[in-house]
Amino acid sequence: MRVASVKAVARALNDAGVPYIVVGGLAVNAHGYGRLTEDLGLVLKLAPEHVRAAFGALQSLGYEPRLPVTAKGFSDPAMRARWIAEKGMMVLNFYSDRHRETPVDVFAAEPFDFDEEYRQALVEEVATGVPIRVVRLRTLLRLKREAGRPQDLADVAELRLLHGDASDG
Repeated sequence: MRVASVKAVARALNDAGVPYIVVGGLAVNAHGYGRLTEDLGLVLKLAPEHVRAAFGALQSLGYEPRLPVTAKGFSDPAMRARWIAEKGMMVLNFYSDRHRETPVDVFAAEPFDFDEEYRQALVEEVATGVPIRVVRLRTLLRLKREAGRPQDLADVAELRLLHGDASDG
């Protein structure tokens, strides 16, 4: 992952008015456990207008979905639900030749109450005047435990060492 690419994505999404929350490895880093991560994990407010704006913002940076999915299709809740149920889609991966080292994964469903998490998110600046919202620790730990992959469970263990059991409360 390249910091310059994260800044570019954040700036483009912010300029387009897209509500989003950073999750995954970058969120783990923001909560104090520094580890390498390859992609930028995002949860969007999945209202159709925000999905269309996010696709446009990402396309302005050369990002395209790895699957033949359009903004119109991804903004349709019934279609996303079908992809989740029938194809096991958890995220839609975007790639860019201009930002090869920083793929972007957009969750196909909001894995939490988006408005509540957005309000309580940790706000960090990735560049002067370029804020991002990072999922709060308690929710990040829940997401990581639910994913259950070895790296996710290792992240939970490290974050609990840093923050103690109170981080689950």
